[in-house]
This record gives sequence, C-alpha cells and structure tokens, in this order.
Amino acid sequence: MADGERERPSVTIYDVARVAEVAPSTVSRAFSRPGRVNSETAARIRKVADELGYRTSPLARAVSSSRTRLMALVVSDVANPFYAEVIHGAQAAATAAGYTLLLIDAQESERLERATLDRALPSVDGVLLAGTRLSDSAIRMLSKQKPVIVLNRTIVDVPSVVPDNARGIRLAVEHLADLGHRSITYLSGPEASWADGARWRAVLEATAALSLRARRAGPFPPDLAGGVRAAEDFGDRYPSAVIAYNDQLAIGLVRGLTARGVRVPRDVSVVGFDNIPVADLITPGLTTVAAPLYTEGATATRHLLTLVASGQRGTSLSAVLPVKLVVRGSTARRGRRRSVPAPAAAPEA
Repeated sequence: MADGERERPSVTIYDVARVAEVAPSTVSRAFSRPGRVNSETAARIRKVADELGYRTSPLARAVSSSRTRLMALVVSDVANPFYAEVIHGAQAAATAAGYTLLLIDAQESERLERATLDRALPSVDGVLLAGTRLSDSAIRMLSKQKPVIVLNRTIVDVPSVVPDNARGIRLAVEHLADLGHRSITYLSGPEASWADGARWRAVLEATAALSLRARRAGPFPPDLAGGVRAAEDFGDRYPSAVIAYNDQLAIGLVRGLTARGVRVPRDVSVVGFDNIPVADLITPGLTTVAAPLYTEGATATRHLLTLVASGQRGTSLSAVLPVKLVVRGSTARRGRRRSVPAPAAAPEA
C-alpha cells in the first residue's frame, strides 16, 4: 500500500439500505429471497449495491438459482486413514465443478451426526454419506430433503456407490485356499455396519463353494486397538487364516499376534480390506483387497452433482466399483502349527 493510502472499508448491507432508502432487512431479502421484494425496489437495491461495490456472500449470490455450490461430506471418523483417499477424490470432483465440500466428522456418533446435518442441511445442495451411523429410515428421510449419495452401503430408493465386496472377499478366500488353508476366520467390525454384514455373507458363500470352514470372531472396533484385542481374545487357539473387516483391524491383529510370539505369516496368514496407504509400509506388508477409494469419492460426487442438476431422487446412479487383491507378505502357505510360548516368569525379588 502506498504512503498515505488507506484501505477502503468494505461496503455493508447497512450502507446499501441507507442509500436505497429501505430497511436492511429488505436488502437482505432482495438478495436471499428476491421473490418477496417488489421488482422495482429489488432493481433499485441491486443498482445501488453495484454502484457502492457491495459484494454478497457466496451463499447469498447463489440463492437466486437455489444453489449454494456447497455439498456436505459426512465421515464417521476423520482420523480413520480409509477416508483420506475418499475425501481427496470427492474434493477433486467438487472443485472441478465449482463446488466446495463441507466436511462433517461424526466421530462415530449418530447423535452428533444428526445434529450437525440438521445445522448444515439448509446451506448445502446435497449430501455425501461416506461413513454414516444413521438408520436406513433416517437416510431415506434425509434424501427427501436434499439429494443424497451413500458410499459403502446400499439402501432401497437411495443412490449408492460401493466397492464389489463379494468379489473382493471371494478373491481373498480363493487366495488363502490356494495356500492350503482349510479354515478361515472372519474378524468382524461394527455390528451396525452394512459393509461388515456384506463381507461376512461373502465369506460364507465363498468358503461354502470351496468346501472350507468359516468362523466369525467379534465384533471388534474397526481400528488398531480392536485388532490387538482380537489377538488377545484368540489366546493360544489362534486360527491359521484370518480375513479382517478392514486394514486397520488387520494391522492391529498382526501387531497383537507378534507381541504374543505368533509369527505372521508363518503361523497365521492375515488379509485386510481397503488397501489404505499404510498397508504397504508395515512389516510384513499387508495382503489386502484394494478398493478404489479415490475413485469412489470422485464417482459419488459426480453422481451427486447430476442429482442436484436434475432434481431427481432415483437410484439409477448407483454404482458397484471393481476391486482387486494385492498380495504382500502377510499371507503364506499353511505351515505346521506350534504352540504360543508362555510368557516369561517374573524374576523373584
């Protein structure tokens, strides 16, 4: 700024009201609800606003077309690395369309998710539920108010984008069967999770087709601590092959088994689901079903934008995305079992 030059104060709604000789509330309505203001008065207000250099907020500028160019993206836990690529994909697609994402972290709380959505709903054009703890009926009710796309879950009459859970689990089961494993334990996640139910059903179908035995363990929290707890629950009767609900649970299991002297994959083969970035960084690397997380976020966002533009609420935009099995070091041919070494006795005082 040059010497002696002062920054011009921004023009407010009150300045426009004073020059246009109307109430500030009338100015507000002229931009937010133009249909409720006399056309001549509204035209005078806009003319004065232009002359004074008044700039409305993005929300106010969008109201004339009933669009805010904001969309809400709900995740159940922003600290879960699963959501990182989903968010990146959604962000890229939203930005390309001139939209801004409003990220809502539900913190695994249905109550918090409901309250936050209630506050955000009037300000957004649509909602992406990437991870939700809402009931099916609550989501259907939400979809009657604003366009909604659900990720990683299917609900009748609501568009969704999901990975091919059945194929992913089948690939994992076939891989373990090829390694000589005759029994597979499924380490389950949250009881209310649609994906958990879908993956367990897929385990039952795939093992039955190959004449293998299947067992379900859990439920466990879908995080590292949940996997460690699962290892403790197994005690010295650990299975030879495990498919976990997600990668975090699988990595926690590997950590817990290793701490107990159980070798992965020599004693236990472990498979995860999602292929989060850290899956390739641990030792041994985690064999996992790779879901296209970035593509999932981007696809769901583009579908939501289509719904917003068309005003439709149908399920014709639902999509099932392809997956693949990424084989790393956490799975191996079934070996001879050995007992878990007993903890060392504490030295006598």
